[in-house]
Amino acid sequence: MKLPGTKEDLYGNYYLREELAELCREYNLPSTGSKESLLENICNFIENRPVVRRAAKKNSSFAPSPDAMIDVNYRNNEAHRAFFKSFAGSHFKFNVQFMNWLNENKGRKTYREAIAVYNQIAADKKAGKKFPIGGQFEYNRYTRDFFQDNKGLTKDDCIRCWNYKKAQKGSHEYDKEDLKALQ
Repeated sequence: MKLPGTKEDLYGNYYLREELAELCREYNLPSTGSKESLLENICNFIENRPVVRRAAKKNSSFAPSPDAMIDVNYRNNEAHRAFFKSFAGSHFKFNVQFMNWLNENKGRKTYREAIAVYNQIAADKKAGKKFPIGGQFEYNRYTRDFFQDNKGLTKDDCIRCWNYKKAQKGSHEYDKEDLKALQ
C-alpha cells in the first residue's frame, strides 16, 4: 500500500482500519489501537513528527465483584464479559456508551454502579434513544444519515451511494448529491 504524501491526502481518503494497520506495519509504526490513533501515527510519520509508541498495558488478574472499584487497569476482556453477563443476563454486550463510561470511571466507581449504568443504557436503547456514532465509524454514520433522508430507498442503494462517496476525496458524510450514484 502506498503512503499518502500529505496529511490532506491521508485524511481526504477513506481507509478501513485494517488498511491503516497494514500501512503502519509496512513503515514500522505502531499498528494497534483505534482507527483515529492509526491515522495519527501515519500523519506524524508523514510530517516528520515523533510517533508516540504506547507502552503495552498490563494484563490484570483482578477479579471483579459488585462492591469493588472498577480496576484502574480495566480491560474489556472475557473475565469482565462473564462478570457483566452474570448480572445483566446473556444478552449483555459491550457497547460504546458503556465502554466509554467504564474508561472514564476506572478507580472511581464500583462495578455495582457500572451494572446500573449498563441497565440504564440498555433501557434507553430499548426506548428508542439514539446515541451519537463515533467519528471512526464513517460507514455507520453515513448509513444512518442516508436512511434518515431517504426512507424509501434500499440497503443496496445506500451501499452504491457509499461506494461512490468513499471514492471521493474529502468528507465522507452523506450528502443529497450522493444520490447521483443511483442514476
